[in-house]
Amino acid sequence: MGYGMNHLRELESESVYVIREVAAQFEKPGLLFSGGKDSIVMAWLAQKAFYPASIPFPFVHIDTGHNFEETIQYRDDLIKRMGVRLIVGSVQESIDKGRVAEEHGFNASRNKLQTVTLLDTIEQYRFDALLGGARRDEEKARAKERFFSHRDEFGQWDPKNQRPELWNLFNGKKHLGEHFRIFPLSNWTEMDVWQYILTEGIDLPNLYYTHEREVFERDGIWLAYYPFMKLKEGEKVIKKRVRCRTIGDITCTGLTVSEAYKVEDIVGEIAASRETERGGRRDDKRSEASMEDRKKEGYF
Repeated sequence: MGYGMNHLRELESESVYVIREVAAQFEKPGLLFSGGKDSIVMAWLAQKAFYPASIPFPFVHIDTGHNFEETIQYRDDLIKRMGVRLIVGSVQESIDKGRVAEEHGFNASRNKLQTVTLLDTIEQYRFDALLGGARRDEEKARAKERFFSHRDEFGQWDPKNQRPELWNLFNGKKHLGEHFRIFPLSNWTEMDVWQYILTEGIDLPNLYYTHEREVFERDGIWLAYYPFMKLKEGEKVIKKRVRCRTIGDITCTGLTVSEAYKVEDIVGEIAASRETERGGRRDDKRSEASMEDRKKEGYF
C-alpha cells in the first residue's frame, strides 16, 4: 500500500473513530446532509463505522427550497438505499411562519436564512450533537474549529471558548440546552476527499461532473439560471459546459467552466487549480468575515 493510500486510511480511521465517539457520548445525534460531496463521504463513513448494523441516527437536511433538483433526487435515493431516517427542516416553512424574512433584490439568497431553520430543527428534535462535513482547509473560519465544536444554549459558536483536544480525547459534556457540532473530516483536504471518492468508487450527483447548463455571469462568477433569480441589466443567459465544485443553495453556488467528466479528471483539475474550493461561493463574498459571523450566529 503506497503513501497515498496509507494517508487516506489514516484519515478514514480518524473520522470513523470520531463518528463512533459521537454515538457513544450523545443521546440524540444527527448527521447534517446537504447532498454535497463532503456530506456524502460522511454518510459513507457512518455506514462503515457501524456496519453490519444500520446507522443509529437520522440524517438532517436544511432545505432552502432553492436546491438543485439533482441534489434532492440524489438525497432521496441515498436515504432509501441506506435505510436511514431523514428529517427535513424547511426554510420556506420558516418564511411562512414569519421566523425569517425573504430577501429581495438582485443578490437575494436563502442561504443565510438556513441558520434559524437549523436552530429551530435542533430545538424541535432535541438534538444534542450534529455531525457535519466541514473541513479546516475550506475557509479561515472553518480552520478555527475543533472536532467537537461547542455551541451555547442559543446555538452560538465562540471561537475563543473551545475545548482543547489532546490525544484524541473529546469532551462532550454540556449544560442543558447546549449542543455540539462535530466535524469528523476536519483534517481532510479537498484533494483527500476526491481521492477517497475515487478509491472507494462513491457515486455522486451529476452536478459535480461537466454538463451543459443555462448560466449567467455576475461579479466574475458563473451562476446557474433559474426563474426565481433576478437578472441585472446587461446580464445574459447562455449555455456553457460547467460543473459544481461545491454545492449549496442555487443562488450562491458558483459554477466552474470545466471538461472534467469523471473523478480522475476532477482530481487533475484540482491539482492544477490555484483557486480555493469556496472561491466561487457568492455567500462568502458578502464581507471579509461573512462565514465567521454566520457561524457565531449558529450557521453550519
